[in-house]
Amino acid sequence: MATAASSTYRVQGATGEWEVVIGLEVHAQITASKAKLFSGAATAFGAEPNAQVSLVDAAMPGMLPVPNRECIRQAVRTGMALDAQINRWSRFDRKNYFYADLPQGYQISQLYHPLVGEGSIAIEPEGGEPKTVGIERIHVEQDAGKLMHDQHPTRSYVDLNRSGVALMEIVSKPDMRSPAEAGAYVRKLRSILRYVGSCDGNMEEGSMRADVNVSVRKPGEPFGTRTETKNVNSVRFVMQAIEYEASRQVDVLESGGRIVQETRLFDPDKGETRSMRSKEDAHDYRYFPDPDLLPLELDEAFVEECRASLPELPDEKRRRYEQELGISAYNAEVLTAEVETARWFEALLAEAGDKVTGKAASNWVISDLFGALNRLGLSVEESPVSPKQAAELLALVADGTLSGTLAKQVFEIMLETREDPGAIVEARGLKQTSDTGAIEAEIAKVLAANADKVEQYKGGKEALFGFFVGQTMKAMGGKANPQVVNELLRKALA
Repeated sequence: MATAASSTYRVQGATGEWEVVIGLEVHAQITASKAKLFSGAATAFGAEPNAQVSLVDAAMPGMLPVPNRECIRQAVRTGMALDAQINRWSRFDRKNYFYADLPQGYQISQLYHPLVGEGSIAIEPEGGEPKTVGIERIHVEQDAGKLMHDQHPTRSYVDLNRSGVALMEIVSKPDMRSPAEAGAYVRKLRSILRYVGSCDGNMEEGSMRADVNVSVRKPGEPFGTRTETKNVNSVRFVMQAIEYEASRQVDVLESGGRIVQETRLFDPDKGETRSMRSKEDAHDYRYFPDPDLLPLELDEAFVEECRASLPELPDEKRRRYEQELGISAYNAEVLTAEVETARWFEALLAEAGDKVTGKAASNWVISDLFGALNRLGLSVEESPVSPKQAAELLALVADGTLSGTLAKQVFEIMLETREDPGAIVEARGLKQTSDTGAIEAEIAKVLAANADKVEQYKGGKEALFGFFVGQTMKAMGGKANPQVVNELLRKALA
């Protein structure tokens, strides 16, 4: 059983509490390149098996790899976004092992001299304290192919579409101590990758997946033996794998057993890990420099171009929203968590200009827009209402044309018809009125019909004021200016 007190996560065993030590190796496909690491073959998801394979990918005799400049560029940009050291000199190594979907008999990777060195990611785990997780390295490597076991009753087939696809392996330090911290790390890393544009972060399609390293120890003792759970493809599964594996290891140790360094798989249907094979050490792969590839040497112009191309990242954007736009910390965090949301919101602000405050816009997006999209099962990119239409709607509220109630009515019509708000207001006569004569006449009727409540109000029951406001607004079909209604009611009741 796991316990969590503030930001401290412990697994409770028969001999007391155990601490969990977590490190993640995230494989992120460089989707921005649209081509493989050492060939020009396409990388689109969902293609027919073996439809995107070059002679290089298939390891035909005499075929030599040539590094894809865009893949290197995107890895450098990613390193910069993680505030990591960019190594001007790096080298490719051969990682030798046999597997049916690895036609070369080795994988081209970077062990000794990676492209990107140490960096860090700031996370804010749910229910825990903010924390910085160290990045050990980012190295660039090619992916293997895929075995298909469901195409024939007695045979397995090989699909080489993924063979040679460019991966960034982003290796964290063993700094995480709870499933919540690991989940926050993966979410934040995914967000940064999507802001940078180097990887689409689509874990369901396999363009981002995590190898989860877990060990347990008594608090304050040296690190224990770790296991590695391979290819976990969702944040929820990462957290479940850690919980299960930590509890399993505690049970093994407390029953007198020992943890074996091994590779495991996570079964999402059962929520448990199972052993796959013993974990090899680096020397088992006979790493050596790839003789077909020269070392990578980055010049100053290339590095500066990479740096200049970086967008405003989520943490910077969140700070700007809070400090310059006066948006609450919660709203700023929600609006910057996903790059698509931030782009939509910024498009709204650009259309609105100085007619709408950032605070009003953020409140509307998070409550009204997100509420409607959740109800309809749509993403912000699929919104029936465009940023331009949203800006127009909020401007009509800001200038007094629409009350909050009327704006909600107009918004619902916009969702259904995709019409512009101005056209809806004109066609359906939904303008807010500030006609004092008309409002005073309705107030007089409301007060006359509720003489007993008027006496109670004058006798000190001031909470009835809201009742009178509601009755007046109802009598005017929600079109009266609430501010004018309040002023005239107070005058009438005085």
